[in-house]
Amino acid sequence: MSPHSRVASGLRLRTAIGLGAVASSLSRALRRGDGQVIGGRVVLSACPDAFGRLTARRHVTFVSATNGKTTTTRLLAAALRTAGPIVTNLSGANMPAGMVSVLARTPDSQTPAVFEADETYLPGLLAQTPSATVVLGNLTRDQLDRVGEVAMVARRWRTAFADHPALAAVANADDPHVVWAASVLPDVVWVGAGQPWRADAACCPECGAVLRFDDTDWSCGCGLRRPEPTWWLDGDHVAGPSGRYRLDLALPGRANRANAVLALAAAARRGVTPERALAAFREVASVGGRYQVREYAGRRLRLLLGKNPAGWVEMFDVLAPAPAPVIIAINARAADGRDPSWLWDVPFERLAGRLVVATGERCHDLAVRLLYAGVRHVVAADLAAPWPQELGDAGSPGGPPLDLVATYTAFRDWLRRTGGDTDVR
Repeated sequence: MSPHSRVASGLRLRTAIGLGAVASSLSRALRRGDGQVIGGRVVLSACPDAFGRLTARRHVTFVSATNGKTTTTRLLAAALRTAGPIVTNLSGANMPAGMVSVLARTPDSQTPAVFEADETYLPGLLAQTPSATVVLGNLTRDQLDRVGEVAMVARRWRTAFADHPALAAVANADDPHVVWAASVLPDVVWVGAGQPWRADAACCPECGAVLRFDDTDWSCGCGLRRPEPTWWLDGDHVAGPSGRYRLDLALPGRANRANAVLALAAAARRGVTPERALAAFREVASVGGRYQVREYAGRRLRLLLGKNPAGWVEMFDVLAPAPAPVIIAINARAADGRDPSWLWDVPFERLAGRLVVATGERCHDLAVRLLYAGVRHVVAADLAAPWPQELGDAGSPGGPPLDLVATYTAFRDWLRRTGGDTDVR
């Protein structure tokens, strides 16, 4: 590129960043959001190669999965910050516009970046990033109208990874689709993070035969099998090359311990000791409003996010035990996936012995599923006061909070109702 072209290109990028800042400010002034996504979209419209330009001198770590990528990113960012400044999209804006908006606000062009990356956008992002690590959690059905089948996403990943053989990876050894996609890379740290939901991995992604599973292993006659992990989850502990450590997390549930193992392995690759990383993990008590207890109309609510069958299988262990009631809010907007038929894949029979309040825009779809599951329930399309009488005093001040599990857009709605940040992915 000639000196004149470099000057013109630099001017275009600076102009695009300035226009993005104006758009972000207008969005905030008009109370249309925090302005992060619209600002990034304006930057990319004015300078389509902005992401590649802004990451040209950085090492970028992408965290991608169907479930857990927001939390894993939050934990990894906390660990890496113990070693110095980083850039990250902690608000959950996990598509290129959100990342560009964050990068545009970072003066030092060499500061490392840690980005949660939507699984469908990951291949395109890698094509623009000269130096990157990928942290890969799971692949399962989610928003099929937008994302596509699991096998399709795995093929896209595998093709992208094959085109970038210098890519470093930290990957879940318990997910056959992730293993198949990442196995084309020579530099992979395998992590035994677990995979309780196996319905989307019944067949081998290599040959199509039925996979053989047992408690700790999986394999196929074609030779594809679970790699030996370097790090693995062992109950409330994590084991790795340097020893065995207790996972003393503020975040609840097995799924978050699995997220922590992936984050710990990725932090170790970047030179952060397990002791430092685990100390940073303990400071993370909420991620994008998840697990927070909020007050609304005289009730205390613990806000939880449940978006697909794999996530719900993990969610059952986080809920307060029966007979505590639970509120479930189901929407089916674009961000949730337009098709709520995934409700029939969730084993809601596990909610027997408690009352469920079905709410949200697709509350009747949920009610039909609960009817067939034999779960006692009431329908409340909008939970504005008064509360359903069947709830009794659940969630009243002075007692334990009432669990409310919601899909993406319903979760944002409840954050807004309770006075919290609504930018959640």
